Amino acid sequence: MGLRRSLYKTPAQLRAMVEPGLITAAALDAVRELIAPGVTTAELDAAASAVITARGAESNFQLVRGYRHTTCISVNDQVVHGIPGERVLEPGDIVSIDAGAQFKGWNGDSAITLVVPGGAPGVVAPRQRLSDVTEESLWAGIAALASAARVGEVGEAVQGSIERAGAADGVSYGILRDYVGHGIGRRMHEGPTVFNYRVADLGPAVRPGLCLAIEPMVTSGSDETFVEDDDWTVTTVDGSDGAHWEHSVAVHEGGIWVLTAADGGAAGLAPYGVTPTPPA
Repeated sequence: MGLRRSLYKTPAQLRAMVEPGLITAAALDAVRELIAPGVTTAELDAAASAVITARGAESNFQLVRGYRHTTCISVNDQVVHGIPGERVLEPGDIVSIDAGAQFKGWNGDSAITLVVPGGAPGVVAPRQRLSDVTEESLWAGIAALASAARVGEVGEAVQGSIERAGAADGVSYGILRDYVGHGIGRRMHEGPTVFNYRVADLGPAVRPGLCLAIEPMVTSGSDETFVEDDDWTVTTVDGSDGAHWEHSVAVHEGGIWVLTAADGGAAGLAPYGVTPTPPA
């Protein structure tokens, strides 16, 4: 029974997770509107913070020991966990923004990747493609969750999507191995682990009450990374670009619902023939 309590929420608990998801989405929407050359990553962080605070929530990132920012913002060869600061965005930069909100004891977690307008086409096009490939793999994973029997099927779908894109593009995209998705609920990071690649052990059952943060982290080159001297920022060893997309998703009796998408994931899931349904 302990396992069931830790992994599967009640219908009432799932409903309670809708608002923190929407707050997280709104915070990222505010950041999206500000992405432009000359803007600092600290300004993006402040915009997300203002939305979360105004909605009566708190940044769950700031609840992580040693971290005092609302977002993680990673630029170019930084893949995840970048610290907002005085860095000024330049035309053509690829920028990943990860944010989360805690509202009435429940959590949302989501990430987007954007390319700063105005860069040289030869720089912008492959970076935009990397972002698109990563986002597509996220939706492939979410769509797989709708019919999966085990959590590991999500990673199979994510990796398959990336491999197909790489074959079409003639690019060997890297999937980070040391950083993975997770369960979410009362805490931002809960069990189970959600791999972004195929694993032999498919893990726990997918059944009503399961909430997952699915978050593929993809590079345009090797998947090998290191942590910078700030003890947070994860950067590619070969200098290749990184992208990060994430959504928090609930499984319930009526189907699935993307908690961190304003439309519940309807637009992203439409190409897969999946129609999301809100928790009842």
